[in-house]
Amino acid sequence: MAYDHRKYVPFTPIHRPQRRWPDQVITESPRWCAVDLRDGNQALVKPMTVAQKTVLFQLLVDVGFKEIEVGFPAASQPDYDFVRKLIEENLVPDDVTIQVLTQAREELIARSFEALKGARKANVHLYNSTSRVQREKVFRLDVDGIKAIAVAGAEALVRHAQANPATEWVFQYSPESFTGTELEVAAEVTNAVIDVWQPQNGQEVVINLPATVEMSTPNVFADMVEWMGEHLHHREHLCISVHTHNDRGCGVAAAELAVMGGADRVEGTLMGNGERTGNMDIVTMAMNLYSQGVDPLLDLSDVKRIAETVESVTEISTHPRHPYVGELVFTAFSGSHQDAIRKCLSTYSEGDKWEIAYLPIDPRDLGRRYEEVVRINSQSGKGGVLYVLERDFGITLPRWLQIEFSRVVQGFAENEEREVQTDEIHGLFERHFLSVPADWEMLGYELNREGEAVDVRIRVGNASDSEVIEGRGRGGVEALVAALSQRTGVAMSVEAYDEFALNEGSDARALACVRMRVGDEVTSAASLADDTTSATLQSVLSAVGRVTAATQAQFKAG
Repeated sequence: MAYDHRKYVPFTPIHRPQRRWPDQVITESPRWCAVDLRDGNQALVKPMTVAQKTVLFQLLVDVGFKEIEVGFPAASQPDYDFVRKLIEENLVPDDVTIQVLTQAREELIARSFEALKGARKANVHLYNSTSRVQREKVFRLDVDGIKAIAVAGAEALVRHAQANPATEWVFQYSPESFTGTELEVAAEVTNAVIDVWQPQNGQEVVINLPATVEMSTPNVFADMVEWMGEHLHHREHLCISVHTHNDRGCGVAAAELAVMGGADRVEGTLMGNGERTGNMDIVTMAMNLYSQGVDPLLDLSDVKRIAETVESVTEISTHPRHPYVGELVFTAFSGSHQDAIRKCLSTYSEGDKWEIAYLPIDPRDLGRRYEEVVRINSQSGKGGVLYVLERDFGITLPRWLQIEFSRVVQGFAENEEREVQTDEIHGLFERHFLSVPADWEMLGYELNREGEAVDVRIRVGNASDSEVIEGRGRGGVEALVAALSQRTGVAMSVEAYDEFALNEGSDARALACVRMRVGDEVTSAASLADDTTSATLQSVLSAVGRVTAATQAQFKAG
């Protein structure tokens, strides 16, 4: 049997009842290092060209990254050429530190320093594998042998840095496959590197703890990071960094908990592109902080540009449900969600604290539009339909008509088996409620009040053929209904009626909505006009005119 869970050994967590990180709250942003140009690039089927890397580098600078890993120049000529381009064309801002990766081998370290010659400030990121599996099955070395590789690499960095004093150097070390390394071994090897670099004497040192393969739940990784912080030499002089991967789908969570566990810095990529299932997604983690009122120190307001640039250089499409970035992440199709969003937004004013159901952040903060929030399909309810009418056409409907119209839209969506577009929603409302039946257009009216009674005189028909009807009642509507009932010989009554001013000022328009019983039929109609009286009278005429052609014939005969 190939599919057999018994072949796997569960990850053994450390016993740490004294853990402190669960009580921590992230109140400020960590340092960020974008590794799109190295880790992200080496995960691509078709690696980026130097030109594409240049475009992506500029995006990272514009977003606000101050630390950017730009390649593995000792392992790739395109990476080497790109690093040289950045330096020789002076493309690196003064407040940005570029970083390169190198294995702990003398010739690769020398090539890395050669690539960085002339840089104002650079981070040389040294690594070697320390995990038990790699020690035993790949390198066939004991802990002392692995430690010797790390120390030799650390010493080489010191020598080459001293030979290139014009550059301000940052040293970084990663015990690669940290998650598969016994903590005591990881600390022993890392401390041997720290002792070579002596950060207490002023050398800037970053210790990066990579979840090269995500092997445990995020809380266990946080325990490991917190433990390392307690066992590293000269902790107060170190920057502890984490580099999580997404094998278990928890890369962001692991990084967040690691920061709670004492990490100062986070490496990741825009939108999570990286090896296997991906790297830690910086956009997601940064926006998670933003949603909690924490400044992520990155400007992600033009998320469309970010997505388009990343898609262009990686040739990887953005999932429509990608957190914060995907096309549909701020879109509600569910009727109850749409109704809650509409009601919350109706009470929101610019400057208020953001408390909107189903929207953890304001989509406008990312350059998104409210037009994308509510979209209509067969799952949508009256709240969503009403929201679209209000948002796009300024039309507000009474509750009883919301229910009727939502059924119309839902029936259309079910028949079409697709999303309903905004213009189609307006067209449905026009066709089913606003359109005036043939020969039932109100061409003019007069209202006169005598005491408590109102006399109405209305001309109805079309430009070439019209009739005048007259009636009396306590109001215009009652007078018109009485006249129509008398002319047609059909009993009728108004069951529901509402009118609205759609805007303010001298150009205000009115919407009237009416539901009528005409004989045994119940029908609804709406009308838009320059004043409420005209809208109201036309809605009554339209409702009656919709019932049957026979009604129209009786009226015309009268």
